[in-house]
Amino acid sequence: MTEPIRWVYAFIDRPVKEFGPACDFWTAVTATRASEPRGEQDEFVTLLPDGPDACLKAQGVCGQAQDVHGQAQGDGGAHLDLAVEDVSALVQSALRLGAEVVADHPGWSVLRSPGGQLFCAVRWQGESARPPVVAGTTGAISRLDQVCLDVAPALFDAEVVFWADLTGWESLRGALPEFHLIKPPATLPVRILLQRLGTARPTSAHLDIACSDIEAVRAHHEALGATLVGRGARWTVMRDPAGGTYCLTGRDPHTGSLPG
Repeated sequence: MTEPIRWVYAFIDRPVKEFGPACDFWTAVTATRASEPRGEQDEFVTLLPDGPDACLKAQGVCGQAQDVHGQAQGDGGAHLDLAVEDVSALVQSALRLGAEVVADHPGWSVLRSPGGQLFCAVRWQGESARPPVVAGTTGAISRLDQVCLDVAPALFDAEVVFWADLTGWESLRGALPEFHLIKPPATLPVRILLQRLGTARPTSAHLDIACSDIEAVRAHHEALGATLVGRGARWTVMRDPAGGTYCLTGRDPHTGSLPG
């Protein structure tokens, strides 16, 4: 049995040269404020809500080359931090399931999933209060509540099994055949969605925001410097001011579920 996941953080990875604008944008759209920077290069910040526990963090990565753990990032992406009482137990579970350790630090470890996605095992600090939804000026509400892993076809099935087994969460087929949801208990703030790509390329991840009204949220984000990339069946692809892509999805911000 794997170590129980007590809390989850979505990590926003953006190039160092654009880290300031990225933090300005993401704090604005999530109704948070940036903590004091930390890390050897002041590369980490936590996005702090007013009252509840944080579930979002941001990292400055080294431009088009590598992040601080040596992982190619391009224009940045996202990753997960899984918070547990016993970090070493989660690491051992991940290794048994086919992951590898990228870096060990006091109290936390960086790992790579069998399909190539970086994530971190970190020590739980007692977080338990999920941040509320964010209300926009038009009345639309939203919540950044999902990290989507974009996985090549040949790696998809194994990656689904890995994340389901590692977390112990409910494993559900998505509304479309190319999606699979790893659904946490309602008390946890971030879900995992896996998307099977149409072509082979390295695994990556992006952020998803649940929206009561995608078009209203899109307009708000554009006013803050984001740009429209394209539209899908139930989502809109956006690019933030730092060049990172993310999706606005037509899900209930309170529950994460699709309408109906």
